[in-house]
Amino acid sequence: MKVLILAAGYGTRLERDLSTSNEYSYLIGCPKPLLPVAGKPLISHWMGLLSASRVCESDIYIMVNDSNIDKFIGWKKDFPSVHIISDRSTTNDNRLGAVACIHLAVKQAAVDDNLMIIAGDTLFYQDFSLAEFIKSFDNLQLTHPQGCSLITYYNCPVEEVSKHGILEVDSEGMVSALIEKPQPEHTNSRKACPAFYLLAKQSLHLLDTFMEDNKVIT
Repeated sequence: MKVLILAAGYGTRLERDLSTSNEYSYLIGCPKPLLPVAGKPLISHWMGLLSASRVCESDIYIMVNDSNIDKFIGWKKDFPSVHIISDRSTTNDNRLGAVACIHLAVKQAAVDDNLMIIAGDTLFYQDFSLAEFIKSFDNLQLTHPQGCSLITYYNCPVEEVSKHGILEVDSEGMVSALIEKPQPEHTNSRKACPAFYLLAKQSLHLLDTFMEDNKVIT
């Protein structure tokens, strides 16, 4: 299994909030995955969780942007075997976006394995078991030899539906749609989907299809 941590965002809303804060203004310019949480960068907590689940450090890739790459290179001193990939963007206006970043990482790293995707600013509860999540994925492969990806969700209140990607699932729990920040009246689902997935390697070719279907013609 390979792991891709998405850290190429620009945190524009956070930067805006920090600019009006006296207490936390010193954090301006710090990428969200590197924000201090309980004494160490948020992303380092994920590294500890991955290590405890016997994920090899050399199988972990961090997708960053050109504006913050130096900060991640500094962070990487504690994790020398981790790979850093840049999406080459320099501003929020020319960023690639999550799917394009995943596609770039798969191509650049020649990924031909199951792929765990983690948004670098995602927090988890102390009782969260990554090992159990991976075990659930492995069990799915036994009943779906063609490959079956695993996606997480949590139930959100109706007033927060428009702030999240929302999953729609069928009667068997299979994802039928992922709607980006819909108005509550446009879906009956309240299943908010954080950027934390485990994709079966058999599905990775669909990234090519998505990129082709969404190619901008100029």
